[in-house]
Amino acid sequence: MIFDRLKKFYVVFDSPEFDTPPVFSNGDVVSGKVVLEFRGENKVESLKLHARGFTKVRWTESGTASSAGSSSTYTQAYRDQEEYLNLKEALLQSDNGDMTVLQAGRHEFPFSFQLPEETLVTSFEGKHGSVRYWVKVKLHRPWSTVKKIKKEFTVIQPIDINTPALLAPQAGTKDKMARVWYRNFGQVSVTAKIDRKGYTPGEVIPVFAEFENSTCRAVVPRACITQIQTFIARGTTKQKRSAVAALCGDPVAPRRRESWHGRAIKIPPIGPTILQSRIIKVEYVLLVSVDMPGSSKLSLELPLVMGTIPLHPFGSRTSSVSSQYSLDPDWLCMAVPDQPESPPDYSSIISEEDETEQSVAPPQGEEDFSGVLERPLLAFVQEFRYRPPPVYCVVDPNPQPFYTRPRCMTC
Repeated sequence: MIFDRLKKFYVVFDSPEFDTPPVFSNGDVVSGKVVLEFRGENKVESLKLHARGFTKVRWTESGTASSAGSSSTYTQAYRDQEEYLNLKEALLQSDNGDMTVLQAGRHEFPFSFQLPEETLVTSFEGKHGSVRYWVKVKLHRPWSTVKKIKKEFTVIQPIDINTPALLAPQAGTKDKMARVWYRNFGQVSVTAKIDRKGYTPGEVIPVFAEFENSTCRAVVPRACITQIQTFIARGTTKQKRSAVAALCGDPVAPRRRESWHGRAIKIPPIGPTILQSRIIKVEYVLLVSVDMPGSSKLSLELPLVMGTIPLHPFGSRTSSVSSQYSLDPDWLCMAVPDQPESPPDYSSIISEEDETEQSVAPPQGEEDFSGVLERPLLAFVQEFRYRPPPVYCVVDPNPQPFYTRPRCMTC
């Protein structure tokens, strides 16, 4: 039978790495080949390729409507679609409509197309929608059903976290009165801070927080990374929230305060933030909360952006400036140290060789200033870089005498 002659039919994408599926972004060229393998001679009408990229959302909502004393149940469907790529190409087709005879064995048909230059939406599979990119190939043969094969490919829109907006620290504070019915049990407050807004999967987020429990019951602090999926269709919004990573702290006793000095929460392998689509959005927040018995929990959200380009080495120095206060638990109260730190010892900076080299320098005669303006500024900096610092002493070397008569401000 003719159906038995087709042995293999599949699509292979060209990849720079062996056994690793390729990942594309806007403007990239997608290339590959369609492989056909027959057991015997076969006639083919055409071999056509169709490439598509689109976003699709769909969900239903049920309700009950009352009319004239009777009620009925209805179901409302919401759906919308956004297209980014739609390309068709004939890989094998005769110009005059004749059949093409393919001999038994393996046949390869290469293909290549370029993704649009404008910003694309990252591939995503959600609860009520998805962002998909695929190629579909159809094999037309006489007296046979059309054979179809579809293979998806991944598109990721790059997000660089090495920008001032994503390197800025995020902080917030929130409080709530614990109530059971009409009785107040006291106030609970939370203050939290993270080093920056942008992170990449696999990184660790150090959480700095302070929890103050003014109630008469113990409360439990928690933190989690929450993914927020938003689907939009016909002016209606559907949202799904899910925790992707979490940590739990020790209970805070009544009338006590607890601090987190960089509690670590690791980001699992998750997709990047998606904000480019009109009908699908994927956002992340760091949710710092306090569970209060008998009352709804107190929650504080700090925005996060999951990027694809990790922090550069030079970017880490920029973020370290903002993280100086993160490493110090006193950032919560902006405390100033009681006593200033002493300057380093002169011998720890200047070695004996440098000091000897300067001391044994031969005396010079009268200095000539005729070419002083021609000398580089660096020369003057080098001459005075080894000048010793002033002697440091905590006690004032010139104290004011106690018997000194105060000056009269009217004289």
